Amino acid sequence: MLWQAYVDEHLMCEIEGNNLTSAAILGHDGTVWAQSPNFPQVKPEEITTIMKDFDEPGSLAPTGLHLGGTKYMVIQGEPGVVIRGKKGPGGVTVKKTGMALIIGIYDEPMAPGQCNLIVERLGDYLVDQGY
Repeated sequence: MLWQAYVDEHLMCEIEGNNLTSAAILGHDGTVWAQSPNFPQVKPEEITTIMKDFDEPGSLAPTGLHLGGTKYMVIQGEPGVVIRGKKGPGGVTVKKTGMALIIGIYDEPMAPGQCNLIVERLGDYLVDQGY
């Protein structure tokens, strides 16, 4: 599987004239499968707490979602499936599949819904493919 093509062609694609700031596909253990050049260096404990929130929805709400040292306020998502975070004019969407985490980071002028659409559409496709 050429994971980098999914990042380059499906996550970093243009939607209504906007693009994600950065994106990545990680294994549930935090192993980077593919990423855009400017995706932040994530810490193992950040992935551990994200995975815990998928198992125990709401556990990130009090502390925020941390990714590459940046703290995002957790906003609505789908328990056990999608976590969404916000920081100023930007944010993050994390979609969990059977084997991976699909992560998209955005900033203005991209809207949160555009980031959600890009990340969740690829995540749904990968779930359908058994990943």
